[in-house]
Amino acid sequence: VGGKVKKPGKRGRKPAKIDLKAKLERSRQSARECRARKKLRYQYLEELVSSRERAICALREELEMYKQWCMAMDQGKIPSEIKALLTGEEQGKAQQNSTRLAKAVKTEANSSSP
Repeated sequence: VGGKVKKPGKRGRKPAKIDLKAKLERSRQSARECRARKKLRYQYLEELVSSRERAICALREELEMYKQWCMAMDQGKIPSEIKALLTGEEQGKAQQNSTRLAKAVKTEANSSSP
């Protein structure tokens, strides 16, 4: 009970003598795969940045359009686009454009969170 317990010898398979050339080749193959994964990761990130830059440009253009409308209204002029919106002629088109833009932004948001 209080005495020493003998530990048996090592159990299980003994490692085989690994050929150094095979070990070196496995290491090289692992390095190649690592570089390939790295390349794919950078490619994915570049595509993600590119798509977000396109979305930002579209939003900036829309913001600039709204700024121009506001400046025109400050001068007492009502832009034709706003008149059309008020009369309802192009309400369907504007709604389609805003829906497309919202979908594009949602798509970007969804694709950025893998």
